[in-house]
Amino acid sequence: MQTRKEILTDELVDYLLEHGLSDLSLRPLADALGTSARLLIYHFESKEGLLTEVLDSMQTRLRQSFGSLVERRAGQSERPLKMFWDWAITDENYPYFKLLYELQILAVQNPAVYGSYLQRNASNWSELIATALPEAERTPAMVTLLGAVFDGLFLELMSTGDRKRTTQAVLQFIQLVDEARAARPASKKKTAKASSTRRG
Repeated sequence: MQTRKEILTDELVDYLLEHGLSDLSLRPLADALGTSARLLIYHFESKEGLLTEVLDSMQTRLRQSFGSLVERRAGQSERPLKMFWDWAITDENYPYFKLLYELQILAVQNPAVYGSYLQRNASNWSELIATALPEAERTPAMVTLLGAVFDGLFLELMSTGDRKRTTQAVLQFIQLVDEARAARPASKKKTAKASSTRRG
């Protein structure tokens, strides 16, 4: 059974998904939820504490949803970045990500307050990306690169609304990675052959 705080957090997520962050203040927010600013302060201590709880709740929902998707698609040949992108931009998930990025930008602007959340968030998403990668590619650099590519393209999607172009960019990036991977063994062979010739 949910606690009163958990119920309020779910209601806050739903409210922010619909109304966004503009001019967010506790009293109008409390009125919209049918509660009081005093009760919100009691449960969350401050507006910043409230937003941190909302961020964590949304992160949990999205990680659970994507974790389930990865399990269902285990063994399939679909590339992790494309799978993650297609899942994120669905009508169901896009509003969550849009709000998550808005909140993330707010947190970055105030690291003294949201610093621990930012560290936790980076770690959580890195772990999630890693679970979707083949073990041979599960390096910190690759996890960071995929996260950065996703972040950049999703912000572009938020700015322009152009799903077709941003999805094509995801596919283009995957193609570039595949081409680089395919070229790497040939490059190593050439290097080895050149070294052998010089020694001879």
